[in-house]
Amino acid sequence: MSSDTILLVMDMLNDLVHPEGMGGKTYVPLMQERGVYDATQLAISKARAAGVMVGYVRVGFSPDYAECPSGSPVFSKAAENGVFKLGEWGTEVLEAFAPQPGDPDIIKHRVSPFYATKLEPLLRAQGIRRLVLSGVSTNGVVSAAVREGHDRDYACVLLEDCCAGATAEEHAHALSGLKRYAQVTSAHAFEF
Repeated sequence: MSSDTILLVMDMLNDLVHPEGMGGKTYVPLMQERGVYDATQLAISKARAAGVMVGYVRVGFSPDYAECPSGSPVFSKAAENGVFKLGEWGTEVLEAFAPQPGDPDIIKHRVSPFYATKLEPLLRAQGIRRLVLSGVSTNGVVSAAVREGHDRDYACVLLEDCCAGATAEEHAHALSGLKRYAQVTSAHAFEF
């Protein structure tokens, strides 16, 4: 691929965005209401048609949860609830957004897609200069990706119709803070 852009599809996991996943009651209704599923499929389709790399960021822990921080307000209950366990259905990308062979798979153990992952070495090796971001949650991984991407000198584009928070207010609040660091647009308006 000769593009300097990557579309990152972040934490669109069964545990979070499948109706039968742990987040089914949290994220699914808002995603359905806002058309996030269709918009994300559109973004992936447009990126592939333009020859842009599509990368997948997934939160996950080994079966013994060795990397899971016990004091984290976000992850401390993961082991107790049996979620985010790598190798199981819950940490697979939702089938509608399924990766294709060769798509990068970035596993993270914290909110940030950069912290202790292979993301930055991949971006540097591939000559990526622009990040197009989508995923759940807007105030979690998306916010971290925008802020850290900005500070690593990447141009950041946030596809707001491909993101969701646990509530509409949470999503809107996150967006209001991110407009300073990223171009905020939609999958429908953005051209790769």
